Amino acid sequence: MTLRPRTLLPRGFYGRALLILIVPIVTIQLVVSIAFIQRHFERVTLQMTGGIAVELRLVFAEWQAGHEAEARHLAQGLGFTLSEPDQALSGVSREFWDLSGRVVADTLAAELPGFLGADLVGDDGRVLADFRLGDRVLRARIDRKRTSATNPHQLLVLMIVTSALMTVISYLFLRNQIVPIKRLAQAAEAFGKGQHIPYRPRGATEVRAAGAAFLDMRARIERALETRTLMLSGVSHDLRTPLTRLKLGLAMLPEDDDTRALLEDVAEMERLVNEFLAFARGDATEEGEKVDLATLLRRVAENAARSGHSVETHGLDTELAIRVRPQAVTRAVENLLGNARRFGTRARLSLIPGDRMVRIVVEDDGPGIPMERRDEAVQPFARLDGARDPNKGGGVGLGLSITADIARSHGGVLRLGESEDLGGLRAELALAR
Repeated sequence: MTLRPRTLLPRGFYGRALLILIVPIVTIQLVVSIAFIQRHFERVTLQMTGGIAVELRLVFAEWQAGHEAEARHLAQGLGFTLSEPDQALSGVSREFWDLSGRVVADTLAAELPGFLGADLVGDDGRVLADFRLGDRVLRARIDRKRTSATNPHQLLVLMIVTSALMTVISYLFLRNQIVPIKRLAQAAEAFGKGQHIPYRPRGATEVRAAGAAFLDMRARIERALETRTLMLSGVSHDLRTPLTRLKLGLAMLPEDDDTRALLEDVAEMERLVNEFLAFARGDATEEGEKVDLATLLRRVAENAARSGHSVETHGLDTELAIRVRPQAVTRAVENLLGNARRFGTRARLSLIPGDRMVRIVVEDDGPGIPMERRDEAVQPFARLDGARDPNKGGGVGLGLSITADIARSHGGVLRLGESEDLGGLRAELALAR
């Protein structure tokens, strides 16, 4: 399995923001370490060792002139000692991380003729360097502090500590900017699920502007819903009144075939009006509450069984507490089960919990809906031609539309597919947890 680059990046705002902070800091540290520290200490070491080479050249000149006592005295005054070793050094001995030690050895070899080798690890705190002067070998013991800068790690420690401190300070400032964005996202997500949580714009000017725009949008939507609900209440009353009069009038007439036909027409009109109003209202007036979804689905299955339609159930034996609008979810599931019973002989109701979503699946063994017609099937007032019309039987094409609207109001979605086991339609109602 190959990982795409995007999967290696943090998904959250905090992680990505910290990555934006840390990557430049680490890059700056590397650049400073390579371009400044190494070059700086190499040049300092080169200059200091160059001064030692000048002093050694003066001492060697006295030694070669035959003034050995004066040369030893001069060397002692300059801060290093001379001796004749039993065995001359060959090559340079240093620790692999001692970059300035390489500069010391290279400078001594370049500035002084007769350089044989150097030992930067044998004598703690001193540099041992052997030189051939004629037929004799001299060893110079030089204090390491005179050849290179001392405590170079202090700059590294200071840089790391300062960078860590700046990272913490940047994180605290960044957190103050991210928290208002997260609160805005939570308020928007809750509103999409039909919930209303208090929110006050905070943070930077741009975040405050986005928060104020969200509050204005939420207020306009709530006013529109309230106005629509009031209007529909009046329409419902105005439509039901003449329908009631018609029913009463028909009930007073002698019962015959014409009267029964008219009563059936009035009942059909009343059913259609109720369906229109339910679609327009969208159960927006119902408040969300925390319920056991498994218990709710078992109750729906029991109601279907009492109506003479058995429903197979799966996954309804465990508790699953979730905040929903119970009546809306009940109606959505009943719509799906009604379609399953209408076009098939078997219906199955399943509950599949997830970390972020809960899936309610209704399957049947009917003819199903062709893939190319599934998007059309959930559109309002859509009627399908062929064996599987989900609104067949006197409907107006709103059953699946109402179900899809209920799913969206709970932060989810309605998906239509094909049942692998039963061979008919698979309707999956996904709700956000």
